Amino acid sequence: MPALEVRPFRRADRDQLTDLVNMHVAAVVPGVSVSVNTVLGDLERQPGEFITDPWVAERTTLVAEQRRCVVAAAHLLRYRADAEVGETYRDSAEINWFVHRPTASHWPDADRAADLLMRACLAQLARWDVRARYADGALPAPLVHGLPRNWPHIRAVYERAGFRHTGDTEVILIARVADLPAHEPRPGVTVERTLGECGTRFRAYADTHALGFVEVDTALARPERHARAAGLADIGNLHVDPAQDGTGLEHWLLAQAADWLRLCGVDRLVAYETAADTARIELLAGAGFRELTRTDRGWEHRPG
Repeated sequence: MPALEVRPFRRADRDQLTDLVNMHVAAVVPGVSVSVNTVLGDLERQPGEFITDPWVAERTTLVAEQRRCVVAAAHLLRYRADAEVGETYRDSAEINWFVHRPTASHWPDADRAADLLMRACLAQLARWDVRARYADGALPAPLVHGLPRNWPHIRAVYERAGFRHTGDTEVILIARVADLPAHEPRPGVTVERTLGECGTRFRAYADTHALGFVEVDTALARPERHARAAGLADIGNLHVDPAQDGTGLEHWLLAQAADWLRLCGVDRLVAYETAADTARIELLAGAGFRELTRTDRGWEHRPG
């Protein structure tokens, strides 16, 4: 087989890298892909990470190439060590994302390419001489973060290299807007639509007493970055007064949001819950949601 080469990313790699990224995105979320501009922009800065991105001191992208084909790639970040940086990130570095082709008849050396690339990543982390080493799978696409269960080939590379899952597991749920509860009157309850913290907010009132609210975000993809995610929105917040538990208010609020989403041309709604919150997951399942995937957040390099 032709020799494998691990080297820094070059702009000429952009189309192949984007194809590789989109292969991984497609395994996690239906109907979403990203453009070359989105991928190139992510290598330079991550505007959606408005808290952590200013803390980044260095960025580097590495690829593994065989037969003039990019078969694996990784994006690494080093965070500053000064007091402005949050304690968890201070003087740390991470593999922000890592992608590679699964082993197949056309790519029998895919695992070897991934391991060679990971070796280069660890060498770079060692040269940076940081306090902590982390890993993630945060591709520049909606819903793709942590290490999705749909990528067992990436998990295997991380675990062989000594990374261990130390954080939470998040369940990502999805519903067709058409399957959400129907919009029906609720005697004595009115709804107000305003701007919320995480999107458009629908707040339920009985007289002047706030009963609960739901927020939906219909701008998961930055328009100038041309991600193909039309028709997709997510729940930013869903909260009801504890006194309203068991009254069906959550479903009623979701019905209000669904009516709005249909006007927006949105046909799918996403929610996120920790795997431990089974009651919340069951509530959403009763409203028409189903599990899309699980993603393991928080990976730390702990060799041996």
